Amino acid sequence: MSGPRPSRRAWMIAAPAALALAVLTALVVAARGVPFAMDAAVHDAALEHRTAGTLDAAKLLTDTGTGVVPYTVAAVAGWIACRRAQAVVASVAVLALGQLVRVTLRYAVGRPRPPLADRVTDSSGPAFPSGHATTSALAAGLLAWALLRVAPPLAGRLAAACCALWAAGVAATRIVLGVHWPTDIVGGWLLATCWLVLTLPVLGAFTDRPAGRPPDRVTGRGAGRGTGAGQRKGPAERSDAHSAADGP
Repeated sequence: MSGPRPSRRAWMIAAPAALALAVLTALVVAARGVPFAMDAAVHDAALEHRTAGTLDAAKLLTDTGTGVVPYTVAAVAGWIACRRAQAVVASVAVLALGQLVRVTLRYAVGRPRPPLADRVTDSSGPAFPSGHATTSALAAGLLAWALLRVAPPLAGRLAAACCALWAAGVAATRIVLGVHWPTDIVGGWLLATCWLVLTLPVLGAFTDRPAGRPPDRVTGRGAGRGTGAGQRKGPAERSDAHSAADGP
């Protein structure tokens, strides 16, 4: 029996995303740390339009894209999907393993961040792909998947759209705060898309599996059989029967 696999429709999303991620990664590596013209233009525009209010709001929102919040979102998604602790663990594992893939790619590429003078929040490590963008997209995707499974169609779509808006907002804050280039965000979204397409069918099959029941115990030969009239009696039983028939 073959395991759970992405549908043809899912592959129509994942294949272009994987190809785009591969091409973008190759271009970033070939640039050797020099930002693309589009990256520099968007970065400069974000710096010009920053205000104290937008920076404060960006700092608040960006904090929801890392740490305990995304893992809590993933855990809630697993619980919504089937109300089982195993599903909670599996959903969190999808996020954690996606993080491992992201960190591996980040250090393999080693892209520098924007200049330190442009950053208004703490940041460390290479830039591509964006950790906040990848993490929030994975968490939002897990929660949207769970809500679409259990909610009525219209409500599920609206809830999924809200999840996507949250992830997009977190990603945008990374540009506003000056800690990522725009293509870092795109790379994070592409990676999250590929990872979710690969893992959600497995997670769905796990959550759809009914809770296992312990096998029936066998206590001995003939256990569980009836004692109807047609069943043959043992020697001791036949002896007792004859004694009863003969009387005292």
